[in-house]
Amino acid sequence: MLMKLWGMSLRFEETPEDIAAYTKNDEPVVMVLWHNRLFLAAEIVRRYRAGRVPYALVSASQDGAWLTAFFALVGLRTVRGSSSRFGREAATELVELLRAGNDIGITPDGPRGPCYELKPGAIIVPRRTGAPLLLIGGEFSSAWRLRSWDRFYIPRPFSRVRMRCELVTNDQLADRDAAAARIQARLLALNPDRD
Repeated sequence: MLMKLWGMSLRFEETPEDIAAYTKNDEPVVMVLWHNRLFLAAEIVRRYRAGRVPYALVSASQDGAWLTAFFALVGLRTVRGSSSRFGREAATELVELLRAGNDIGITPDGPRGPCYELKPGAIIVPRRTGAPLLLIGGEFSSAWRLRSWDRFYIPRPFSRVRMRCELVTNDQLADRDAAAARIQARLLALNPDRD
């Protein structure tokens, strides 16, 4: 309950174009955001993606167990797997979930970084399913930053968060390497760090 109230206290600022992309609801999407913006995930789903069951790709590690527990508290479901453990199985499950009409979320620099370095595996699932990507950006007016590998952001209650979103259609993913470089550049532009 505390996490939900905290999220609801945040004052999101967005443009009409951002809202249109966030609320695109005619097909399931792959939401892509940097690992250090994960605090925003539940509130993004609550405000913009209501009506769809969201699943997040979470590491099969012990750290992933903590994140799975957090997501369960705020109403998100998880698929466990990473490039080192159960990756193929997780990708197959995500493909099935997208085809069943569910949204999925991926942090392309998780679970251990390097921070802001997109791993090409992040676009495998959308390429297989034809799903579009929603690149998500959040810029914080006031936030704490953890001493973790990604300098994780925790926005202060009642602070402003400038939300940005960009839709990437699936045809833009045909060349995997070029698409990965372009998506990384766009995510960096959508997520400026203040410090």
